[in-house]
Amino acid sequence: MIVMKNSRRQYDENIKEVYIMIKSMTGFGRCEIMEGERRFTVEMKGVNHRYLDVNIRMPKKLNFFETSIRSLLKKSILRGKVDLFITYEDSSENQVALKYNETLAGEYLTYLRQMEETFSLENDIRVSTLSRYPEVITMEEQAVDEEELWNGLRQALDGAVKQFVETRTLEGGNLKNDIIGKLDGMLELVAYIEERSPEIVAEYRQKLEEKVRELLEDTQMDEGRIAAEVVIFADKICTDEEVVRLRSHIEHMKETLKSEEAGIGRKLDFIAQEMNREANTILSKANDLEVSNRAIDLKTEIEKVREQIQNIE
Repeated sequence: MIVMKNSRRQYDENIKEVYIMIKSMTGFGRCEIMEGERRFTVEMKGVNHRYLDVNIRMPKKLNFFETSIRSLLKKSILRGKVDLFITYEDSSENQVALKYNETLAGEYLTYLRQMEETFSLENDIRVSTLSRYPEVITMEEQAVDEEELWNGLRQALDGAVKQFVETRTLEGGNLKNDIIGKLDGMLELVAYIEERSPEIVAEYRQKLEEKVRELLEDTQMDEGRIAAEVVIFADKICTDEEVVRLRSHIEHMKETLKSEEAGIGRKLDFIAQEMNREANTILSKANDLEVSNRAIDLKTEIEKVREQIQNIE
């Protein structure tokens, strides 16, 4: 059992510390609080979701705290589908009281006597019998101090949220390291494509010259025509702009992951879309098997990164 006694200021500082870090949308938190004869238990779990979607299950007695609960959660959670389960037990002896409705008991007796006279029946009514008539004696819940009840519930919520955020932050750190590793690998693929491009043009020129010599035999080649053909080919397969933009997007994503910016999931997803656009263009322009293979590898890695990003808050 966890008993949380941190002050509100301490809790806010803890939340602020982890709030600026990368967080996954997957997490779990639990806390149980004993306040005298009262026991509050809060469990929460979260999974991926485009927006913040909170589903709360709790006793009817606590329903009037729903708005406060949602406001508290929004301070620590930006996105994700969160299921919150709250249980409450009160073992105190004065939580209910008996209520005797004397007026209603009198009315029952009046009608019973009328029935005795009208139908010539024996009136065998006893106190024990009368007490079992509807609403004569009822059990009524005692009024509770709402502030006192909220304080206990708030402690359990704070403890569960703190653990929930910690598990999300831990998973977020793992996601961050994995994505950065994939981005570093993508930079190596981009570097290869960048280095390979001039070689493709040189190889094309060489093959073109050999073909022309074969066709013309002893006739002198037109170097100007050869150069013009090479320029047209080089312009057709040129991916310099795409490579520069792709490298910029990769570095931008790495910087974003290392920043202290909160709620970066959507931003990372947008950057990944732009990366995929550049990779598609490189693949469409590729006129070389090695470049095509590297471009396909790039698209594969980008898709893996996008899948990981879907779990970042």
